[in-house]
Amino acid sequence: MIPDFQSAMLPILKKLSDNKVYGSSGIRSYIIEQFSVTDEEQLQRTPNGKQFLLFNRVAWSISYLRTAGLIYSPQRGQYQISEIGKKILKNPPARITIKFLKSIAPENIANSTKTKDSNGDNESSESLEKTPDEMMEEGFERINSELSRMLLKNLEEVSPYRFESIVVDLLIKMGYGGSDFENGEVTQKSADEGIDGIIKEDKLGLDKIYIQAKRWKQGLSKIGRPEIQKFVGALDGQRAKKGIFITTAFFSKEAIEYADKTNVSIVLIDGKKLTKLIIDYEVGITIKDIYRIGKIDTDYFIEE
Repeated sequence: MIPDFQSAMLPILKKLSDNKVYGSSGIRSYIIEQFSVTDEEQLQRTPNGKQFLLFNRVAWSISYLRTAGLIYSPQRGQYQISEIGKKILKNPPARITIKFLKSIAPENIANSTKTKDSNGDNESSESLEKTPDEMMEEGFERINSELSRMLLKNLEEVSPYRFESIVVDLLIKMGYGGSDFENGEVTQKSADEGIDGIIKEDKLGLDKIYIQAKRWKQGLSKIGRPEIQKFVGALDGQRAKKGIFITTAFFSKEAIEYADKTNVSIVLIDGKKLTKLIIDYEVGITIKDIYRIGKIDTDYFIEE
């Protein structure tokens, strides 16, 4: 099991108790052994997928131990126990926590761990099991989850014609049609022949992508195989090779399997994927806040 960053701090300090210098990889290997972290668990990543979870947690454990003065770095990426750390190990606590570190180094730890719960009260340091990176990423995911829910509600309430326009705008923003909005069009309602939108992939319109857009409410029904069959028939009538079927609802298993077996290339985009794409490509949304997270450039501080 991958330990939380607080649970890893005492084992790390004990590992350094021999007064030797260890690198990050050596410390991680020790934590893997102590907590019986499996090969599969070692491949787990943080919510944003950019870091291995184990790497992230061990890095924060080391960071807090350094900030509190229990260990120090004689050179970049190398760590050694300090005199304060040795003193702590003479009568160690059952577990080194943020609360414990605050008690021995309040001036260093106090300001770096202030968090508040939903009621505005300070959270217990003992409950701070996740690293700041994890909390930030999970908070970001919660915000985007609520944004997706609100987007879906708005999409379900617009007119079918407006929904089709939004879908075409999204695909153009994604780069189809050379990102030129003039290359995308919503077909006339009276003569769409099962096609809701068309995107020209080249200036002469020799290669086109045909779009079907269904504004259905989630939970009421799924897009089934018959709907995909109708779309395939519409594509065949246009002698088309590419089609995109977009809906606010979900696709049935039979619909997905049928789309995979057709002679034309069809991409299915359900409500969940649609809202993610809208957020990623910022269609109909504005960026509320941008947080810039700094990281020390250790090379800058090394004397040449």
